[in-house]
Amino acid sequence: MHTDAGDDFSESCRSTEHFVLVHGAGHGAWCWFRLLRLLQDSGHRVSAVDLAGAAGSLVDPNHVRSFDDYNAPLLDLMASLPAGDKVILVGHSAGGLSVVHAMHLFGDRIKQAIFIAATMLQFGYQTEQDIKDGVPDLSEHGDVYDLTFGLGADRPPTAVALRKEFQRIILYQQSPQEDSALASILLRPWPTALSTARFTGDDGGVESFIDRVRRVYIKTENDRMVQPEQQEAMIRRWPPSKVMVMDTDHSPFFSAPELLSNLILKSL
Repeated sequence: MHTDAGDDFSESCRSTEHFVLVHGAGHGAWCWFRLLRLLQDSGHRVSAVDLAGAAGSLVDPNHVRSFDDYNAPLLDLMASLPAGDKVILVGHSAGGLSVVHAMHLFGDRIKQAIFIAATMLQFGYQTEQDIKDGVPDLSEHGDVYDLTFGLGADRPPTAVALRKEFQRIILYQQSPQEDSALASILLRPWPTALSTARFTGDDGGVESFIDRVRRVYIKTENDRMVQPEQQEAMIRRWPPSKVMVMDTDHSPFFSAPELLSNLILKSL
């Protein structure tokens, strides 16, 4: 499912950009409500995707068995674009993996990829270093996750959620209380299949193909989810065209939406 906020644009607006916003783990299209409005008010077309298992999805996260299934709503949107259309993908947190996946499959339909505090790994989780850089280490907070065992207690967990008492201090410590309260209602468990994100680069020069997509990284300096050191490591390993910095928590779409919108537009 995706929300498209640009279908009613007039003829004069059709030369503007089409942004596709991709949420991170546990979130959904709802988390972009402030940024979506700001980009739309700047004259752009905006689509916000609900990946499988999100609040706006009809899919139970416990039934998602692969990363392909998890990311299917974004890939379906990309496949449905009219010939010649190009979008700007904006991925937050684990949404960066979804963006990279789309770059491998639809690089010719992507004008630019913007990573916000995001997992930016060229081939997903292939190595121990990829896991070290891209998987949040929340061990300092103790046991922060609730696991769901949809296939039975003797099988690996099928979904994971951040416990409510940790949500604000890890994700939203600089965000308005109203926004983190909204998030506490709408956050959902995310499929453990997200951790299976691996993309091959041996398909006729895919590596050089996805490197033709311009990338911008927006780093969040006060991030308690994807640590700034992790973000820096991913930036060093796969340098984007541009790095921009925000003095915010993990969720600048809540804590500094106007600044985030300005940086996104400035990056074009």
